[in-house]
Amino acid sequence: MSSGEPRRSERSRSTKETSIRVSLDVDGVGEVSVRTGLPFFDHMVAQLAKHGGLDLTLEVDGDLAVDAHHTVEDTGIALGESLRAALGDKAGVRRFASVDVPLDEALVSAALDLSGRPYLAYQVDPGAGGEAYPLGSPPFDPQLAEEFWRALVTAAGITLHLRMVSGRNAHHILEASFKAAGRALRDAVRVEGGGVPSTKGLL
Repeated sequence: MSSGEPRRSERSRSTKETSIRVSLDVDGVGEVSVRTGLPFFDHMVAQLAKHGGLDLTLEVDGDLAVDAHHTVEDTGIALGESLRAALGDKAGVRRFASVDVPLDEALVSAALDLSGRPYLAYQVDPGAGGEAYPLGSPPFDPQLAEEFWRALVTAAGITLHLRMVSGRNAHHILEASFKAAGRALRDAVRVEGGGVPSTKGLL
């Protein structure tokens, strides 16, 4: 996709473990519909899209009877692939963004680069205030958030640093991290110039 074209993507991904359909508009208004079979995870992905200014429709059928891991990781892959396709050559984007986002006692810092090089630095401990119990029903293991981010950045080709500054409540910590990543993404994808912001000429 070249500059000037709508930054949208529709994709599907099917394996023996999951079947996923994604519709993504980078220049949206935060209209979100997410159904993964994991209500807490739905809530987190919706925060990412809403605060990222993305229009997102996401439907996932996964083997939750086996484990939630496949659903969470494959959702990250599919969403990352959709983001990469929607951004195209990234001409004119800001590329870099960072933000600190609070949620009550939790504070999470996000720094993002649309680098073309996948890298995740994840320093978020949802068990900081004690044991991080599974959240929601069916249960979502807070540790799966890291697997989601790793899958997303690898498929999207971006660099993402998430660092927890403070926090005790696992829900607050995770929600602040998803909101922070969304807000950083919203700023990084903003078109504010011409040409690809790299001395290499591509990202």
